[in-house]
Amino acid sequence: MSTYQALWVTETPQFAQKVIERSLDDLPAGEVLIRVHYSSLNYKDALSATGNRGVTRQFPHTPGIDAAGVVEQSSVAEFSAGDEVIVTGYDLGMNTYGGLAQYIRVPASWIVKRPSGLSLREAMVLGTAGLTAALCVDKLINAGVAPQNGPVLVTGASGGVGSVAVMLLAKLGFQVTAATGKAEQEGFLRQLGASAVISRAALAEGMDKPLLRPKWAAVVDTVGGDLLFNALKAVQHSGSVACCGLTAGVNFQASVLPFILRGVNLLGVDSVELPLAHKAAMWDRLALQWKLDLEPLVKEISLSQVPEAITTMLASQQVGRTLVRMD
Repeated sequence: MSTYQALWVTETPQFAQKVIERSLDDLPAGEVLIRVHYSSLNYKDALSATGNRGVTRQFPHTPGIDAAGVVEQSSVAEFSAGDEVIVTGYDLGMNTYGGLAQYIRVPASWIVKRPSGLSLREAMVLGTAGLTAALCVDKLINAGVAPQNGPVLVTGASGGVGSVAVMLLAKLGFQVTAATGKAEQEGFLRQLGASAVISRAALAEGMDKPLLRPKWAAVVDTVGGDLLFNALKAVQHSGSVACCGLTAGVNFQASVLPFILRGVNLLGVDSVELPLAHKAAMWDRLALQWKLDLEPLVKEISLSQVPEAITTMLASQQVGRTLVRMD
């Protein structure tokens, strides 16, 4: 096969997305050629697809920070034709042609072999969002958070990272409070395992106060902005907040009081440049002891439906995970 289908983002002068046919020769140099079976849609993909220069510097471009598929060609001993593999993060879909296409060519140092407990489809229902959620939960547990400590708050709970975090925390025995700006998704969040659901407006109460009454043993924050610090102000003594998102902004007003009066920990979580061995270990955990029933989360679409799904995501109407089927 010498050609393939790809989402192609152009600037003419407005940014537009459409599916076009491209040549395999157009792919960048790399050690491994992968036929992509599934990708997924993430907020970073939507930013890239609409011209955010902080994500993608040059256009035209193919977004897609996630891909799962089968090796077709390899110049390194670690991978052979027929291997089923996962690629998430690093430069994929940012300034390297990404996974919203039937083929990618990437360095071997970006690739994880599919763990036996996950199908390619399941791996992309999780994708970067699921991996990030798992990393957040892992950091909280390593910081000493346990189910008996009290409820855990998840912000942006109806989105990709938040919804997986709700499911995973509930599976591990935590009492989960889901915060969302989508009141109509309460039933969905309770189905995922949330024991309580609060509004974004309720989460924003007390912005003018230096501290709030302690409520949460821990927080998984997927939104950033001042909502992050407002949640942090209500964390119990010695509790922790895992921070991984920015949909509400990259800046927040803060004081040292929660840190020096309650010993609260603010833990940053990154899944993009994470060392490959750490990524592989987390994928193994998601395939085994942290295996989830992902079907309640997923909406499956074709590559041609991605532009519409991007519009939905940027309008803050995304719920759960959007799986992109390549064939």
